[in-house]
Amino acid sequence: MPINVTRSSMPAFEEYCEEIKELWDSHWLTNMGVKHQQLEAQLKDYLAVPHVSLYTNGHLALENVIAAMNLPAGGEVITTPFTFASTTHAIVRNGLVPVFCDINDTDYTMDVTKIEGLITDKTCAIVPVHVYGNICDVEAIQAIADRHGLKVIYDAAHAFGVTYNGKGIGNFGDASMFSFHATKVYNTIEGGAVTFADSALDAVLYDMRNFGICGPEEVAYVGGNAKMNEFQAAMGICNLRHLNGEIEKRKAVVERYRKRLSGVSGIRLCENQENVVSNYAYFPVFFTGDFTRDMAAEKLAEQGIFARKYFTPLLNDCEAYGFRGDETPVAKAAAEQVLTLPLYPELSMDDVDRICGILRENLR
Repeated sequence: MPINVTRSSMPAFEEYCEEIKELWDSHWLTNMGVKHQQLEAQLKDYLAVPHVSLYTNGHLALENVIAAMNLPAGGEVITTPFTFASTTHAIVRNGLVPVFCDINDTDYTMDVTKIEGLITDKTCAIVPVHVYGNICDVEAIQAIADRHGLKVIYDAAHAFGVTYNGKGIGNFGDASMFSFHATKVYNTIEGGAVTFADSALDAVLYDMRNFGICGPEEVAYVGGNAKMNEFQAAMGICNLRHLNGEIEKRKAVVERYRKRLSGVSGIRLCENQENVVSNYAYFPVFFTGDFTRDMAAEKLAEQGIFARKYFTPLLNDCEAYGFRGDETPVAKAAAEQVLTLPLYPELSMDDVDRICGILRENLR
């Protein structure tokens, strides 16, 4: 069997069937039904946040929460190019202009020392991205935002369940978006959510994901259809029961990778962050020597092992955003060097050792 970069977590077939059984009685399949409401309440507790709004996917969650901030048309939003295309697309599809800030080479999140140099009189928000389970410097970013009166909306697609100083990561900034895509640590098949503290956003986000309808005969917003259905929510309810155990298994895989690859010449690993409880979402390796990332991917693929060049391409090196990758040299280098290795709870230690053996042999 091939070893893919990830494998979706799923409950036992019987457990999921039992969870969806009542849907055949109610025939209530979407439009914020019982399962939807149950999952929202459970996630509020699990993430330890004041408010949660569920969505059919993470991209629409991010688009909606940016729209809910009422940012000025044509305003500039400082973000990172070292992310999935969804982040920047959500900004642009709201009529805003992305301004790309470079990343640091320690945890590969936004370089907070470069943010203020990018602020102009058009800047209205910052959209930083937590990557691989590493979190941004939330304190420095908030201090900058407070000084300049900016909104902060985190793309936390990689950070579900992560805590910083004992506090759920969804409590920072004005809002955070989480992705529940099938490839993530926690999934609802497809899905996503927004967490936030301002109770005024609750009704706005509720209505925006339902075409802007806020009453039987009233449409208050130009909304869309972004509702999570009951089958997605049921999968989320099941997966949440097993999540802590799944994360522990991922941790064991990561620790094995670190044991076998730490100190190996020609590669660089992310450093563990202080006061952060990780979710072990991804295991990125950065190839810095003559044995390149592309060579590593090819050698692994020859053995039926499929790693991922994540994130490649760099967003500001894409045609859509002007081929300006040279403006963010750290991010450009990272995009050319990074390979995320297979990581999922069922990955055996023998397979981890085999992956590491292939890399170590070629790195020599």
